[in-house]
Amino acid sequence: MLFTFKKIWDFPHKKIVLKELKQIAKANPKKFVVDATTLFGFAKSFESHSIIGNKALNELGLHRFRVEQAAKLAQKRRQKLSKVLTSDEVEQFQKNGFILKENFLPEDEFLQLSKELLETPLETRETLQGDTVTRRMALDGEILKQLPATEKLLNNKKWQGLLNYVASSKVQPMYYVQVILSQVRKSRPDPQTSLHSDTFHSSVKAWLFLTDVAEDEGPFVYVPGSHVVNEKRLDWEYLQSVQMTEKSNALSRRGSLRINQNELEGLGYGQPQAFSVKKNTLVIADTYGFHARGPSVRPSTRIELWAYGRRSPFLPWVGLNVLSIPFVKQHLIPWYWKALDVLEQKYQRKNPWRKVGKLKATDEAVIKSK
Repeated sequence: MLFTFKKIWDFPHKKIVLKELKQIAKANPKKFVVDATTLFGFAKSFESHSIIGNKALNELGLHRFRVEQAAKLAQKRRQKLSKVLTSDEVEQFQKNGFILKENFLPEDEFLQLSKELLETPLETRETLQGDTVTRRMALDGEILKQLPATEKLLNNKKWQGLLNYVASSKVQPMYYVQVILSQVRKSRPDPQTSLHSDTFHSSVKAWLFLTDVAEDEGPFVYVPGSHVVNEKRLDWEYLQSVQMTEKSNALSRRGSLRINQNELEGLGYGQPQAFSVKKNTLVIADTYGFHARGPSVRPSTRIELWAYGRRSPFLPWVGLNVLSIPFVKQHLIPWYWKALDVLEQKYQRKNPWRKVGKLKATDEAVIKSK
């Protein structure tokens, strides 16, 4: 990494870099300090980050550099984390960008876990996007004391090892029961049905499906192999960064780049794979790879134990995660939700996740209009 920084400093366009940075700092000194300190973290927004979104710096390769360096470090960290996986699991991930395991839990353990998560009322929030409601039900430290089968799974070393390997770091995921309720109203399609990459670096999401998922009822969709950072992908990332404007897709401007089918073919990736699966199927995916929620042709409900984890991609080590400290770990979701509420109350940053009280996973959607 130090060698790379030296190369940047010796770069013939360093005068342009210094000029741009000075202009950014002069325009808003406080924001510049914050943005400078988060540049080599997981900040991703072209829209709100004054350095990441600077066109001149991206023309010189800033975004491309961040993607490439993050991928190199992720590869090195995974080498350290592969010991708890089988060779077949490693091979499946390296080829596809996901690990798929059918009948993941023994039947009796799955039945107990499923009963807990489907029948226990949990603190719940919902968001409405297009015609679809996404419901997330908190699995924090307090509620897990009431859910022994779920707590046993989340503390399982194999489970944690799979998530850490795909994440390329020892993450502390946030765990929810997630429910996807499709076609709750007549509206535009759910924006999550567009193929996209979550961010510029490896991160992990996991789905242990508690219900069967039909191919035409909102399945998870992933483009096999699209987690690999090759020259074609780097060139595509570069073009996205320099062509970003106020008219670009809003989610792309925020750093979650969208891609269409023609672009996929140009990058040499295969066809998207829809995960039509039986309950008790586990999918763990690197969401740098292109993925989406498949469309649903009818009103449908998908229920899963869902995990999400992300760490700064520029750390050379795999551990030392402050979020894994027991007290922090137990309160992670309540603190996160509270932070979103505070941002809305004090800074007018609308929180899309609305409180709907304690619900069961099988209850109807509460929020059906905005």
